[in-house]
Amino acid sequence: MAMSSAAAEWSKARLKNIWSKIGIGLALGLVVIFGLALFADIRAVGASLTNFYWPYVPVILGLTLFNYALRFLKWHYYIRLIGATQVRWQDSLRIFVGGFPLALSPGKIAEPLKAVWLRQYSEVPIARAIPVVAAERISDGLAVLLLSTFGVIAYPQYWPGFLVVLAGLVGIIVVSQIRPLALWLIGWGERLPIFSRFSHHLHEFYEGMYQLFGLKSTLIAVGLGMISWLGEGIGFYLVLRGLGLPPSLRTMSVAIFALSFSTIIGAVSSLPGGLGAAEASLAGMLFLTLGVSREIAASATLLIRLFTLWFGVALGMVVLFSSRRLLLLEIPVNPAVASSK
Repeated sequence: MAMSSAAAEWSKARLKNIWSKIGIGLALGLVVIFGLALFADIRAVGASLTNFYWPYVPVILGLTLFNYALRFLKWHYYIRLIGATQVRWQDSLRIFVGGFPLALSPGKIAEPLKAVWLRQYSEVPIARAIPVVAAERISDGLAVLLLSTFGVIAYPQYWPGFLVVLAGLVGIIVVSQIRPLALWLIGWGERLPIFSRFSHHLHEFYEGMYQLFGLKSTLIAVGLGMISWLGEGIGFYLVLRGLGLPPSLRTMSVAIFALSFSTIIGAVSSLPGGLGAAEASLAGMLFLTLGVSREIAASATLLIRLFTLWFGVALGMVVLFSSRRLLLLEIPVNPAVASSK
């Protein structure tokens, strides 16, 4: 697909900036692994990993893929809601999986690149597609919050954080559906110099939010999210079983709660991929709620992050490096695209 020299230079500079941000996440990942090893005894962690029941791995990875499959259905449903009906499911899947490494950027600031990729396959303006990325995160946040509800009831010390995040997510959805209020806020923002030049994009962004956060679409998205993240919670239970914990309903419920709540903590931390915050909270909750040893808590945390976050990043890198169209940001040069940048 032809690109002007200016567009090619823009793409090159944009990609360099994105990859540098992803590199920060990769470096932080190594630091977190080292930190977890120091949290416990390195040799003890090594022994726990050696004794892990590795035949569980295909099942755990299968549950992770189950999570990805349902989240992809949600992504594809969302892009059709905003008008990208002509995008083939294969291309939609390529964008969805290729976006996994973008989560390693600080504050997930690179994730809106998925909206740019979607623009390559549709006539949907970038400003209208960016809300899909936000809606993914918000619906996932509500899903894991609901999954962690019973755990928060059992461990009331987590109530403050739970309520703050819940109020924030629900508040965004409610405001987006009260059109007069949302338009008033946009109008107020347009009077500020920093936002005034983005006036058209703000309205496109809001229209996307309004479409995505209707009652029906929200219930579908959160329902899919709860089922998908439940799959990963069961996968974490199998990790604990593989490390020698006996089978019990309590172990499974703590596994689901701990993974769900640590996902929330990682997300609100704005750290690349939640690295550091998610691992510390997950290992800490295992140590405090199940009373496992430090080496088991550290080993379980390392394994589940390997089978979820890093597995997803690896899949995404394979997709990116096998897709020139995504990797080089080959955006068609025409007036519609130019106006949407």
